[in-house]
Amino acid sequence: MRIGVRFCGGCNPRYDRGAFYREVAEANSSHSFSIAEEGEKYDKLLVIGGCPACCAAYEQFDFDEVHKVWGETGRPDIPLL
Repeated sequence: MRIGVRFCGGCNPRYDRGAFYREVAEANSSHSFSIAEEGEKYDKLLVIGGCPACCAAYEQFDFDEVHKVWGETGRPDIPLL
């Protein structure tokens, strides 16, 4: 399964979005994770925000399903797949 990843702008420096991404990718290592790029097709898009606003735009990407997580609500064992 191809999973594209989109990050918010990072206005909350207390939440390490990169560490969360690495944990999710490691916990789901049988799937292909990459930073989302326009023109690519993804089975799922993971939008990682640092706060409840989760303001990252993602409509420009081609995906079948989106999962949005932010701040402390994000856990590496979220049921993505």
